[in-house]
Amino acid sequence: MSISEEKKELLKKKSNETRRLIIETVHHAGAGHVGGPMSATDLIVSLYFDVMNIRENEPNWKNRDRFILSKGHSAIALYAVLALREYFPVEEMKTFDSIDSRLQGHPDMTILPGIDMSTGSLGQGISAAVGMALAAKLSGEDYYTYCMIGDGESQEGQVWEAADTASKYELDNLIVILDYNKLQQYGWTRSDNNREIPITSPQTRFEAFGWNVIEMDGHDYEAIIEACKEAKKVKGKPTVLVAHTVKGKGISFMENDYLWHSRVPTDEELENGIKELEEASK
Repeated sequence: MSISEEKKELLKKKSNETRRLIIETVHHAGAGHVGGPMSATDLIVSLYFDVMNIRENEPNWKNRDRFILSKGHSAIALYAVLALREYFPVEEMKTFDSIDSRLQGHPDMTILPGIDMSTGSLGQGISAAVGMALAAKLSGEDYYTYCMIGDGESQEGQVWEAADTASKYELDNLIVILDYNKLQQYGWTRSDNNREIPITSPQTRFEAFGWNVIEMDGHDYEAIIEACKEAKKVKGKPTVLVAHTVKGKGISFMENDYLWHSRVPTDEELENGIKELEEASK
């Protein structure tokens, strides 16, 4: 076992707190995304509460590991985790998406501690991550750069140009996490609640670009942490973690429903969602 039961319980607790903050904050703001942030929660929690070498009281520490949320519209999940990690007060989550808030709809590195890259234009985050990883190589630094991409944005050519460049420069200090929830907001309808998978066989595609590929359950803390450890053992090539996830994970009526990509919960839905999260935390 790569993690203790005590650590697993801590991560579960932080994930439940994160998901509650996500739905409460979006409900309060009357805007925001839910489905994607919920699928990414366990991954981001694992990074910030176990995997990454960071200092919340020194967010610009030179040797910190970097994290880039390329799917920037899922910023609410990152904000919640940063707040729980004490980068800023949890109470500040109530300001989300207001005109003068540090917590905008997409991450802004110029105003919020703990944000390593401003993102939101889909497909561009991985390019920034390649630049950071290459900079570390050239300067002899030993930090890792982690980048979370979505399967929807992986339809964009820039993702694959970045993948090619990362392989060319043998960036083994770059770990990309694909939040593979297999649903996006738009696309051809297959049935009332499902869409065609945005990208098929991402494993084969990344391997073709010379990457090391590790598949895992993106909601299994032990699998996530073990995959990150294995990625660090690989030399001479970047690694992508293909994390199989569930959009809207954690609340039954939101799971695997593309309509929850950016829908605001009603009062009743918020209450029911909180009840489910509270029950899951017991």
